[in-house]
Amino acid sequence: MPLTPQKLAAVAAWVLLCFLAYASVSPIGARPTLPASTSLEHIAAFATVGLLFHLAYPRHAMFVWFIVIGSAVLLELMQFVTIDRHARVVDAVEKMAGGIMGIVTGRLALYLEQTLRRRQV
Repeated sequence: MPLTPQKLAAVAAWVLLCFLAYASVSPIGARPTLPASTSLEHIAAFATVGLLFHLAYPRHAMFVWFIVIGSAVLLELMQFVTIDRHARVVDAVEKMAGGIMGIVTGRLALYLEQTLRRRQV
């Protein structure tokens, strides 16, 4: 069974989402960080998740929206049950905004690919 770009995107999307779940609820000292602001981290991480999920499941838009936006909210809410983490509305909004940007970027990329294919025929 060959590993198609769509299957590769699906594997990458789920692996990244699992990593983000770990990063969201792990103790603050174990949380992986980048030298950028946490706002940029939230936006970039969920933009990547949104892009990958849309590329992996282009015909399942509602599923993609549910997973990406739902996980942004759920992962933020899960911080209520951790001892040294705190859930913030602004963090959830940043994650949702990043996810939306990623989904829209994925849709645009697939639209442009389809347009180019039609012109070649």
